[in-house]
Amino acid sequence: MSAAIGIVVFILWIWALVDVLRNDFRNGNKVIWLLTVILLPGVGIVLYFLIGRCQKVGNECAVTESTSNS
Repeated sequence: MSAAIGIVVFILWIWALVDVLRNDFRNGNKVIWLLTVILLPGVGIVLYFLIGRCQKVGNECAVTESTSNS
């Protein structure tokens, strides 16, 4: 059972690393996410998939500044 969990975590870790390396992030956060995923594998993966993926340039879940006409 623990081997299966380890394999799943490893696959998610590789997936997060590849995703970070292949995409650009707002405010130069690429290095920060790369270090987070590498140095904190378990927590880093969860944080990246919850927060980091929305910080990618051109991502639809990213919060954009709305412009109002006054």
